[in-house]
Amino acid sequence: MSASNKSLKQKKVSTQLSHAGRDPFNHAGAVNIPAFNCSTILQETYADFQEARKPDFKGYRYGTMGTPSSNAFEEAVAMLYGASDVIATTSGLAAVTHPFLALLSAGDHVLVTDSVYTPCRKFCDGFLSRFGVETTYYDPMIGQDIEKLIKPNTKIVWTEAPGSLTFEMQDIPAIAEVAHAHDCYVGIDNTWGTPLGFDALNKGCDFAVEAVTKYIGGHSDLLMGVIAVNERVGSSLRDNAKPVGDTPNGDMFTLANRGLRTLKLRYEQSGKSGIEVASWLNEHKVVKSVLHPALPSDPGYDLWKRDFTGAAGLFSIVLPKRDDAALGAMLDGLEFFGIGASWGGYESLVRPDDPAPLRSATEWAEEGALIRLYVGLEDPEDLMADLDAGLERYRKIAL
Repeated sequence: MSASNKSLKQKKVSTQLSHAGRDPFNHAGAVNIPAFNCSTILQETYADFQEARKPDFKGYRYGTMGTPSSNAFEEAVAMLYGASDVIATTSGLAAVTHPFLALLSAGDHVLVTDSVYTPCRKFCDGFLSRFGVETTYYDPMIGQDIEKLIKPNTKIVWTEAPGSLTFEMQDIPAIAEVAHAHDCYVGIDNTWGTPLGFDALNKGCDFAVEAVTKYIGGHSDLLMGVIAVNERVGSSLRDNAKPVGDTPNGDMFTLANRGLRTLKLRYEQSGKSGIEVASWLNEHKVVKSVLHPALPSDPGYDLWKRDFTGAAGLFSIVLPKRDDAALGAMLDGLEFFGIGASWGGYESLVRPDDPAPLRSATEWAEEGALIRLYVGLEDPEDLMADLDAGLERYRKIAL
């Protein structure tokens, strides 16, 4: 027997993750839904074909319009978010850009946090500007003062909590209250929080995007995104995504559906280990500061504690000096931290970066080196020993 959506909505998230979107006896009893890789979907009769062409048709008519694989995943994520609709995309960046494409027109204005994911900034400064949409970047700590930046043509306030690389927390409920008073949409990149850590749609956001590539996929072998929307946004995003042909294939949905089932276990373990490693680094003699909103010493801690129920294993540290030779010695010798982009998989990662060139509304004044760390599923003691040795290599050269 498969649980009904109505009954699952009353259950705990662990039960939802295990059962939402599954209907084994519609697929020969298979526990995991098969990968439906299809373009053409046949209709049995002429009458069926005519019925499938109607706008309100609920069945399957073509691969880009939905399959059992896509419906299972989108249904499960919608339940987690309490969303009126969920749309899967072929990358996290696609999930970020679709709301802008769907909700904006030439002459509109958007407000974007200055700590935004860098490819989103490039999309706004390049693509949107070419089509007559103006972008203003704002201090992520602005809170209700966002009202000072809202114009008559402002349509979207884009948030990210915590921010990319530098992990500033934002007062999402306060920003949303002001934005909604001016009839603006509020969106958030919720990849760090996921629906397990931040209940975005019930905290004032009209839509939330996630890179499925990260925690939902969980194994560093999937590029995919997802957008969850409330009733105010409704079908406008789906109506935009389908005509541009942004459709993941069945194999991608198989990986996403698989990853979804263990999301809670991996998210909680990564977050717990991340806090343990971050707390240790916060006391380390070579580390200048740790940027992690779940640490009591962090400026965003009170907002995180008030609004969040979990934390990702992703955070940054700042070292006293920027010395390429020292950084090379530190990072090249790490045993358990791979040097690379992305995160959310089972393996720990490290990435050096410089936020300063990416800011326009605020200033990144730190002169030391920033390193973003992702803590995966390895034992924290092994990770701390690895980092301790690396920081000692850094110290011998830079300090």
